[in-house]
Amino acid sequence: MEPAILYFVLFFPGVYASGFMPDITANGTIPFSAIRELGRTVTYIIPSLALLWYLILGRPSDGTQFIKMGWASFSLLKKPQKPDIISLLIGFPGLILIGFALSTLISLFSHNEGLAPPLKVEAPHDIFGWIVMVISCLGTGYLEESYFRYYLLSKLENQLSKPIVRIVISTILFSLCHIYEGPWGIINSFLAGFFLSMLYIRYKSLNGIALTHGLYNIFVYAIGIYNS
Repeated sequence: MEPAILYFVLFFPGVYASGFMPDITANGTIPFSAIRELGRTVTYIIPSLALLWYLILGRPSDGTQFIKMGWASFSLLKKPQKPDIISLLIGFPGLILIGFALSTLISLFSHNEGLAPPLKVEAPHDIFGWIVMVISCLGTGYLEESYFRYYLLSKLENQLSKPIVRIVISTILFSLCHIYEGPWGIINSFLAGFFLSMLYIRYKSLNGIALTHGLYNIFVYAIGIYNS
């Protein structure tokens, strides 16, 4: 019950994203706003991460103990471990390949099949915008990977013995919370989520896949330079 409640509170399709979606330009580009992204980080990403990790760590009653356990949980503050590095070195190029492969399919089938091309994102305009964007992307990566991979796959392990079933469930839920991106966004999220789930099952590295996720989001914004 807890995973279901968390999903609908934190990731229910379109509920939160719709409130932060700006007006889309005539060429299908989402304008970047540093203030909007900063607001999203402060009012959504940080509180959501705090709630999720409060539940993951077992609701310790001592606040000091909670802080210590929280810092200890993020081994990013320590020397990177081999699984973290391997996951990142495999994951980041893998997501880029998935993105480029999907872009090729989009160019072939979007208009022929009556499917609108995916929305583009605009790159930040100044240093402040880039700093906000990087923090937002890394925070989003940690939030989504903490829930869909670290938390949900572990919870499902108690009820479902087959890893592939757990991966499919996690991936479907992950892709549904990107429904506001349209059909191509759902497909991209499904492929990326499946890939990241397999990486997590194999290497058990939250930091590796969270950094992979965050860096890929940053990469997408960097490509937005060409849409500006």
